[in-house]
Amino acid sequence: MMVCLLLSAYCVGVFSSRKIALACERHLAFLAMVGQERPDVRTISDFRKRHLEAFKDVFGPGGRLAAEMGRVQLGKVSTDGTKIQGNASRQKAMSAGEMTKAVERLREDLEALVRQAHHQDEADEAALGSRRGDELPAELARREARLARMEAAMRRLEGQAKAEAEAERQRRAEAEAERQRTGQQRRGKAPKPVAESPEDKAPSHCTDPDLRIMRTNNKGWEDGGNAPASVDGACQILMAGDVSDATHDTPQAAPIALATRATLAQAGMERPKAEWGAPHAIPATLDNGYDSEAAVDALDA
Repeated sequence: MMVCLLLSAYCVGVFSSRKIALACERHLAFLAMVGQERPDVRTISDFRKRHLEAFKDVFGPGGRLAAEMGRVQLGKVSTDGTKIQGNASRQKAMSAGEMTKAVERLREDLEALVRQAHHQDEADEAALGSRRGDELPAELARREARLARMEAAMRRLEGQAKAEAEAERQRRAEAEAERQRTGQQRRGKAPKPVAESPEDKAPSHCTDPDLRIMRTNNKGWEDGGNAPASVDGACQILMAGDVSDATHDTPQAAPIALATRATLAQAGMERPKAEWGAPHAIPATLDNGYDSEAAVDALDA
């Protein structure tokens, strides 16, 4: 019942556990599913979190049921994605340069608060004697927590910068080896030295470090995730889906194709075969955001 409830709610665009629980009391379609066993918001939320990985396996039985009904024909599979906003405000994202300044400012604030607390303790001790009078200001703990989050974010940015620098060195070495092999001369200006420190404008989010700043169709830029999905071309049966932190669609063409193949295998569906027994390739239609040489080669393979 819970799986049916969540799938039906998602299909009509209701994702909030509170709104789903309210619909179980007021909406006839939801009442038909749950009857008198109306789950509350905590039950719905806990079920979703507890069974998240198992919930993904619904693709297989769903595909198998659709195949038995003749709703999946494997004539064509189409893929596209969307940007989903994360649970954080883009106004609160900070660049590496802003974090450095903020860390210095927060350290100064902490030192001032500690001094203030020390003077306050002395005054309270003189006024209160043996009674308790050593409480620190409430914002001290909050600012210490913010400082710890910013320092952790800076360490993540430094790690990303080092990984990107190593990848760039590898790319330059391979390009130089190719030029040596073919005897070609380098064109244009010599590249700048590889930097291992993050740029001052490199962004990171203290609320949810997994979020990336992504371009959206109607809002410009948002902190969120990228959610691709593939459907069967005949009846739009959902075959695979995922959420990633990739800001571009091109790296996700191959993973979503492999996930589609895995769903077909889990559903026990075989691709149509030619007269000599070789399986036909499945024509795939993808949004133009997935267009790249590497993606085409991966899909062909």
